[in-house]
Amino acid sequence: MSIRTGYTTDDHRLGAQWVIERAAAARDAGLDSLFIGDHHATGPFPYYQNVPMMGRLLAEWDDRPAGVLMLLPLWAPVLAAEQLGTLASIAKGRFILQCAIGGGEHQFAAMGMEERTRTSRFEAGLDIIRRLLSGEEVSMDAPYEVHAARVSPVPPVPLEVWIGASAGKAIERAARIGDGWLANADVVPDEARTQLEAYRAACEPVGRTPTAVAIRRDIHVGAHTADAARVAGPVIAAGYRGFRPEACTYGSPSEVAEKLAAYAEMGYTDIIVRHLAEDQTEVLRSIERLAEVRDLVRDA
Repeated sequence: MSIRTGYTTDDHRLGAQWVIERAAAARDAGLDSLFIGDHHATGPFPYYQNVPMMGRLLAEWDDRPAGVLMLLPLWAPVLAAEQLGTLASIAKGRFILQCAIGGGEHQFAAMGMEERTRTSRFEAGLDIIRRLLSGEEVSMDAPYEVHAARVSPVPPVPLEVWIGASAGKAIERAARIGDGWLANADVVPDEARTQLEAYRAACEPVGRTPTAVAIRRDIHVGAHTADAARVAGPVIAAGYRGFRPEACTYGSPSEVAEKLAAYAEMGYTDIIVRHLAEDQTEVLRSIERLAEVRDLVRDA
């Protein structure tokens, strides 16, 4: 599960508590992994930042995989490596870096970055992070100026990197330098199949056997069909995040399981879920039902 970390509430402690409650519910439902995302300069809309929040959530988690998404061009790579090394040392199990190049002129400008340089900064930044977290001393002149940098702690086991990508060149980059690939949340099923085929094809010439071929689906699991439609229907009808309706998944546990199992048939190994609903009670109920969905998908 990828837990939403942006909420419309004037009580910022309440929003933070919702994140923690969702992580605990995911643990109790037996979900396989826990992630949170990355976004910057969102004010006045509250967005809880990934590193401190994940540090708190790991207290609710166990030895199942956990990780954070980083929009790498927005991060100084030495700082990112230090944060990742610390989180991986707190985590009891495998720690995964999901990363992407990001977008949005406002977000880049607020962080003092130029959006046009994001591709080169992404590749160089990931290279620096990996080298630092393997214990190397790193120096570089451009696009980052780094002099004799070393970090500690480093992850107890090698950091695993999943790269989010949807465009052709980005998918090729994910095959070339990523351990795994993460398909975007907004793709519809036909696009998910086409992009997976493109990724597999791009892996062949570089000899890549991915650790994960993942896709994010934004979902709601209701007690039954009508209950799911009651919660998710208005959210989707209001134009949820600009997604096409068929990119979202909702229904009874058996209906959601059937829809998610279709991605396994395509060749996806992992489905990262995020919830459509705003209401905390509805989300916690949906997470509880995901235990049944998970079992149904595995038995499919």
